[in-house]
This record gives sequence, structure tokens and C-alpha cells, in this order.
Amino acid sequence: MGDHTLTTKSMHERLLVKEQVDGLRWEELIPELKRVCYIAGPMVAVTLSQYLLQVICLMMVGHLDELSLSSTAIAISLCSVSGYTVLLGMASALETLCGQAYGAQQYQKLGVETNTAIFCLLLFSLPLSVLWIFMGKFLVLIGQDPAISYEAGKFLACLIPGLFGHAVLQPLIRYYQVQSLVIPMLVASGVTLCIHVPLCWALVNKTDLGNIGAAFALCISIWLNITFLGVHMKLSSVCAKTRAPFTREAFHSVGKFFRFAIPSAVMICLEGWSFELLVLLSGLLPNPKLEASVLSVCLTTITTLYSVHNGLGAAASTRVSNELGAGNPQAARTAVYITMLLTIIESLILSSTLFATRSIFGYTFSNEKEVVNYVTRMAPLVCVSVVLDGLQGLFSGISRGCGWQHIGAYINLGAYYLLGVPAAAILAFPLRLRGYGLWIGIQLGAFVQTILLSIVTCGTHWEKQANKARGRIFEERSEVDYVESSAHN
Repeated sequence: MGDHTLTTKSMHERLLVKEQVDGLRWEELIPELKRVCYIAGPMVAVTLSQYLLQVICLMMVGHLDELSLSSTAIAISLCSVSGYTVLLGMASALETLCGQAYGAQQYQKLGVETNTAIFCLLLFSLPLSVLWIFMGKFLVLIGQDPAISYEAGKFLACLIPGLFGHAVLQPLIRYYQVQSLVIPMLVASGVTLCIHVPLCWALVNKTDLGNIGAAFALCISIWLNITFLGVHMKLSSVCAKTRAPFTREAFHSVGKFFRFAIPSAVMICLEGWSFELLVLLSGLLPNPKLEASVLSVCLTTITTLYSVHNGLGAAASTRVSNELGAGNPQAARTAVYITMLLTIIESLILSSTLFATRSIFGYTFSNEKEVVNYVTRMAPLVCVSVVLDGLQGLFSGISRGCGWQHIGAYINLGAYYLLGVPAAAILAFPLRLRGYGLWIGIQLGAFVQTILLSIVTCGTHWEKQANKARGRIFEERSEVDYVESSAHN
């Protein structure tokens, strides 16, 4: 009887999904445009604020000495590659699970999934922290300068509390994002950034900690942001429906979380790691200091601008997942078209501005005339990257909203590691295009990635995606209820 009831309920929920997606109507576009902009604008500021925490650390340490700057730069790069990016990718699974649950009005499920994610990410941080402890010795083992390796290893070891902080912060951000509660995140990240600047300056310059003071400041700021968001979640009435105490139910979702988290992490990490490979390859070129400096300037530029793309990607993910969970395929498709239009406009504006200032923006990072001139020549390629990054960020957001991160992982693997990186190596070394070759090669991978993701998006059957989302939410919800009632009886 119970099984029949569950099956009937599941079929009933699927029948609620609209079976047809009609053409777009103008009366739907304006409200959707407002909703997307409401999410995207603050998310740009949130992403940029979090990125600036690390940039400020580098700026403060840069006034000490060359050893402190170089070791801190390597340590921050390694912490992003081996820790923060991995946790961010895994937490992105909540954009599917929580986003669709919120759209289906399964509010308690959202809180449970967030608790599951925090537990899993904290667990996953344990082996990462061990890796960070021995990172200094590993750098020496692969031939890096011993003095720089020792300082970088010490910096990473002091960042371990921040690693566990990210394991809590990233799920909290998704918890707020999928509910479109962007203002609390904006305020929390803004206040944290304002506190971080004097805190980092004081610990670096007014204590004997030196560059290690920047590591402590970064950890404190991460946990400060967590405190702000946690207190708001606990006290605010807008979170009353979705916050959930940590119970045994969180453990029931561990397997499902990892089924989405692993492909999410692979999709995001594969792309990020490919760009880090560019920096490593640049060290093998003639005049490696110049090549590495120019590539670092270009990478820092597109990374900073990616915060804008990420805001639109987050908006796309939130709107698509919410509407699919609510069983509204037409609204999900409308959100895709609106975010695509905004992304194209935003990418063209950013790339045009960058191209117009190509002869001067290099001075933002260096006073060396040789570096600035090289950056100026690379600027047209960087402008193309800005457009591709915008589209890629959008399609990745849509993939997270739909729940096909595994497809994105396969696409990124093929686009970057079967095409992009090999093409970059061939163009840079045998064809002797140096830094241009590295950048052109990796952008070939980005171009193929964008094309494939766009094909998958355009071929998406929105009614099936909505049915799948509703089925996943309510069937799993019913199974949990059935298990708990059986245990109670």
C-alpha cells in the first residue's frame, strides 16, 4: 500500500510538469530580466570580494621582500589549485540539488542538503590538509628553489584553517544563492573585505609574522564571512523555512551528493588546471621571466573579469534549477535566453573596453616597458578569451542548474587536454610562437568547449529535464519518509 502511494504520488508530480514549451512571450521576458539582474549583480560583487581577499594578501606581502612575495604567490596559487577550486567545484553540486528542491518548495530538503555538503567537504578537507602540510617538501622534490619552497610550505600550513573554512563557506553561499538571497551575501562579503584590508596590513607590517600574517588574515576573514552568514541564517525569518538542524538524514544524502559533487569538481578543476599548465609551460620558453610575467598578467586579467561572468552563470544556474524543480520548463528556457543575451552584451562591452585600453592596462601590473608592450600585443587574444569565458561561464551555470555536470566534465577533458594543452605546446615550441602559441592553443580548447556546451544546451529537452528534477526530488523525499516511518514503527 505504501509503495503504491509513493508511485502514485511520483506519477502525479510528473504530470504537473507542462508538456509543451511554447514560443517566448514578451510579457515573460521583462520580469525574468529583472530576476536575473537581481541575482547576477550582487553575485558579481560577492565573487570579486572573495577573490580580492587573496589579491590584497599579495599586495601587502609585496612590500616586504622578493622571497616573501614569490613564496606567497606560489602558495596562494597552489592553495587555489589544490584546495579552494576543488571545494568550490564540489559545492556547486548544491546548485542542482538545492536549487531544484527550492523550486519544488521542498524547503527542509534544502537545509538537509546543505548540511550534507558541509559534512562531506569537511571530510574531504582532511586529506587536502595533509597534502598542504607536505607541500613544501614536495616542491623541493620537483626541483623548486629550497628557500622559496620552505616559505611557501609554511604559508600553506598556516592556511589550513582557511581550507576548512572554505568547506563551510562554499555550501553556505550556495544555500543563499539558490534562494536568491543575494543581499545578505553581498553585505557579509563587503564587510569582510573592509575588515580584511586593515587586518592584513596590521598582521603583515605591525607584527613579526611577516608574510605569515597574510595567511592568518585570510583565515580570519574566511571564518568572519562564515560567522556573518551563519548568524543571519540562524536569526533571520527569511531562512526559517530552509534551515535545518544536523540530523541523521544528512548522512542519507552523502552518496547522492558525491554523485553530483565529483563531476562538478572535475568540470571546474579541469578547466582551471589547464590555465595553470600554461604558466608552467611558459617557464620552459626562452626568456621565461618575461613569458611568465606576461601570461600572469593576462591570466589575472581574465580571472578578475570572470567574476562578472560568474555572476551571470550563478543567475542562470539559480533560475534554471528553480524553475525545473517547480516543473516550469518554459520559464527555465526563458531564463536561458535572457542570461544568454545579457552574457553576450556584457562580454562584448568588457572585451571592447579591454581592447580600447590595450596600450595602458599592462601598467596596472608592471612598469617594465618590455612587459607592457608584450601585453599590448597579446590584448586582442585576451579580448577573445573574455568573450569565450563569458559564454563558457553561462553554459556551465546552465549545466549545474540542470544537473548534467558529468557531460561538462567529459567536454572539458576532451576540449582542454586532448586539444587545448597539446595544441598550446605545439604552437609554443615546435612552431616557436612562444607565449602567443600557448594562449592560442588553450583558447582553441576553450572555443571547442564553448561550442560543445552550446550544442548540449540548445539540444536540451526542457520538459524531460523538469520531469527528471521533479522525479528525483519527490521520489527521494518519499523514500526518506518511508524509511523514517518504518523505523519509527
